[in-house]
Amino acid sequence: MSIQAAALRDALLTLNRIRALQLLQAATATMAPLKVVEDLVRPALEQVGDLWDRGGCALSQVYMSGRICEELLDQLLGDPTRPSSSDLTPAADSPRLAIVVLEDYHLLGKQIVRTVMRSSGHSVRDYGRQTVDDLVEKVCFDEIDILLVSTLMLPAALRVEALMRRLGDEAPSTRVVVGGAPYRFDDRLWREVGAHAVGLNAGEVVGLVEQLQRGAR
Repeated sequence: MSIQAAALRDALLTLNRIRALQLLQAATATMAPLKVVEDLVRPALEQVGDLWDRGGCALSQVYMSGRICEELLDQLLGDPTRPSSSDLTPAADSPRLAIVVLEDYHLLGKQIVRTVMRSSGHSVRDYGRQTVDDLVEKVCFDEIDILLVSTLMLPAALRVEALMRRLGDEAPSTRVVVGGAPYRFDDRLWREVGAHAVGLNAGEVVGLVEQLQRGAR
């Protein structure tokens, strides 16, 4: 972990929003916003999540760390809830995409991925945070072709296995791409839970979606 990422982690753990903003502003002076996310924000949040797994911090610190980063990244990447031209006029041959946080309270990864997908011309339904049962109902109702699932905590990542069983019964044509810290820590986990693909960073997801779309034709 870089010195800057460690400093951001410490600022988040102490809920020092001003210090976190200063660090991100300094980084964006010399780096592209998405590189700041990958090199500073992601490793800092992964460290916070790892600390929680080992009993080194409270769940409230994990939650607030994510919220602080979400708010600050709205300034860097733009607000992903604001309609864009790609949301209003998707290409005729675009797959029906949705993104979700599965039984987790960390929404930052979802925000980043949706922003990247939208910037590349894809319309993405944002399901927010869902349980397995509610998510399967939404996927079936919207006839989703490709579902992007973001997790931070290991228990949430493991719940993908239950999701895949339900989708296999009720929406077998839906392809599932997973991402988040647990899948980076264990490069076999995505296969073990039955996902169709894994994105190790936000930039990979666009290519994965295009590959899955070509495979479905």
